[in-house]
Amino acid sequence: MSSAPKTSSRPSRGAELELTVDQLAYGGKGIARRDGYVIFVTGAVAGDRVLARVSKSKKDYAEARAIEVLEPSSDRIDPIADHPGAAWQVLRYERQLEIKHQQVAEALTRIGKLTDFELEPIIPAQQQWRYRNKLEYSFGQSAQDGSLICGFHAPGHFDQIVPVADCMLASERGNALREQVLAWCRDQGLGAWDRREQRGFLRNLVVREGRRTGQFQVRLVTSPGDIAADSLAEAVDCDTLFLTQTDGLGESTMGGKTFLVKGPPQLEEHLGELRFLISPDAFFQTNTEMAEVLYATAVEFADFKGTERVFDLFCGIGTIALTVAPHVKEVVGVELVESAAADAIENATLNKIDNTDFYTGDIRTSMRPLVEQCGSPDVVIVDPPRAGLSQKIVRRIAETKPEKIVYVSCNPTTLAANAAQLATLGFHLQRIRPVDMFPQTPHIECVALFERTAGAGESA
Repeated sequence: MSSAPKTSSRPSRGAELELTVDQLAYGGKGIARRDGYVIFVTGAVAGDRVLARVSKSKKDYAEARAIEVLEPSSDRIDPIADHPGAAWQVLRYERQLEIKHQQVAEALTRIGKLTDFELEPIIPAQQQWRYRNKLEYSFGQSAQDGSLICGFHAPGHFDQIVPVADCMLASERGNALREQVLAWCRDQGLGAWDRREQRGFLRNLVVREGRRTGQFQVRLVTSPGDIAADSLAEAVDCDTLFLTQTDGLGESTMGGKTFLVKGPPQLEEHLGELRFLISPDAFFQTNTEMAEVLYATAVEFADFKGTERVFDLFCGIGTIALTVAPHVKEVVGVELVESAAADAIENATLNKIDNTDFYTGDIRTSMRPLVEQCGSPDVVIVDPPRAGLSQKIVRRIAETKPEKIVYVSCNPTTLAANAAQLATLGFHLQRIRPVDMFPQTPHIECVALFERTAGAGESA
């Protein structure tokens, strides 16, 4: 039985400490210890000795931010991009992959309490930079001269924006479009939303790229008010331009009222031989090239025979469903966002695929009616948000008694918790393969295969 940390080990908020980082936690923070007391350190990697300032101090742990690297880790390299969203660029890429693989293993064994599964080697990304097909920027005010800027939130500060001249996660043309919008907004004398005062006009900018088609979709998010939309359309060299106006107080590009200013209402993108039309609010994997690898892995794991009925939950615009459709008898997709489900139906027609059906609904309440209408699935494919599946959704999936569950995860910690619950319901984790969709960041994508054991789903 471990003893509680010494009271003197708990630092006060604002204290500056010299710390040695032992390892990296999921999410990218370093872990340091003082007499058993854990301190999570932002801006440090395993092996660093740093001077860190404490921002939060609790009974069981503290949080701090590195303000100086006193002795760098042997794994640390010089960053090549001034980018707050690329925190892991100070690690050799091979080391990034090793840590991500290790974190998947630790999540499944420590959180999921699972041991009898095959953890396969991680698949490296095809591109280490300029791989994102979608970037969301925020407007702010320069601390130096008060001018309008566009970039990303400063780490640890909800109200500070760091300007970016060249976002190296985006393509060169994507960067150029951001600069065109910024220049136009400056010429118009428009001001940024003040996150402390909760007033102002310009909020966010979303730039989306069809990596296979070369199309670009730009969406400017503002507070309600007049804007010279026709002039903006002339100034920005994109295929589609949207304007979203919202009176919400939170930082979000979702919600509000969206208006089409110019161009087609959807962006076209290709995955393999499939064509997809993407509405501005619809989810699409932000790394097109690696999305093809991810979905091919899902098909490989399912090992379809051609006779299966497949449920694709959180189906979005139908990317997985339409990838799977040629390999099975039928696919039933469920999606909460109505516009995304409409895109899925349109994408099936666009690709001349006729063995899919898509429904708008909440999976918590839709599963039982879906089984009554369509029959039980042989395979369930699920690609949930970062928070994973609720316990109720896991039970609803289990009670349909599929032979296999293919789980596409963007968060190994919530995957591990769901895997543990599935194990109690009779679904055994057979294999899992990490796929690096997001180089230079701590994010990890995985595909996991669960197979039903005798009596599974009976207690769901």
